[in-house]
Amino acid sequence: MGSFKGHALPGSFFLVVGIWWTGKYSLWRASRRNKNMGSTRLASRTSQRRLEVIESSVVLFFSFVGMLAEQFAADGPRLRLYDSADQHWEQLMNWQHATMYLFFGLAAAVSLVVHTTEAAPLALDRLMLAVAFFNEGFLFFYHLHGRSMLDVHVHQLLLFSVFGGALLAFLEVFHRGNVVLELLRCTLTLLQGSWFWQIGFVLYPPRGPEWDLNDHNNMMFVTMCFSWHLAIAMLVVSALYCTVSCVVRSRLRRTPPMEMGLLKPRDGDPESEDEIL
Repeated sequence: MGSFKGHALPGSFFLVVGIWWTGKYSLWRASRRNKNMGSTRLASRTSQRRLEVIESSVVLFFSFVGMLAEQFAADGPRLRLYDSADQHWEQLMNWQHATMYLFFGLAAAVSLVVHTTEAAPLALDRLMLAVAFFNEGFLFFYHLHGRSMLDVHVHQLLLFSVFGGALLAFLEVFHRGNVVLELLRCTLTLLQGSWFWQIGFVLYPPRGPEWDLNDHNNMMFVTMCFSWHLAIAMLVVSALYCTVSCVVRSRLRRTPPMEMGLLKPRDGDPESEDEIL
């Protein structure tokens, strides 16, 4: 990850996941609010599980790709942890980044088990997601020794979004379906993704002059820039939530009465996962 591409890859991953989560939770919220208009099917347990399985499979795949990229890139360790000949560790930065991807892959694997079998409690997927975010922050917290002032600062700002996401995911273990917690997690995930890109531009600018990594004014600017990223993430989540809600309500209003009757749940139709808890 010690390059622009190395920061753009996880940044893109978190941006895509944040947008997906926002759309998914907005859809479920809008569906639950418009049950009397025939939208129950959209928020049914079967539909939710199908989406969760697809999402977990995609996250598991990209986590695997991320681990391979860290190990087998041009300067990767290629699964060598220690060089016994020269007696030194091999590319520990890449190993740490691969470990970050590993935990998100584990969270996705647990989510697959939770939503395809009855072998594990439903809340376990949120708990593992919280562990994955916490592990990411834990690794980055001890990732900064001996670096320049600005390098340390941009990564410390990243920790706010990472540990915030871990806390919110942990709270969802006990308050599943709370749209405020879900949308806050989406916001911090988008913030994390955009900030990874910003770190890439600051530390490894693809073009233009390099940043002075020991200039205090640059530290002041990136701190302000972090606030701008947070504001943009909040606006994106708000816009997506409002758009999805309006689209769902508009489409349901245009649905003919006969089709509305077909959309209403039968007796014994499974409820949403959030309502089961």
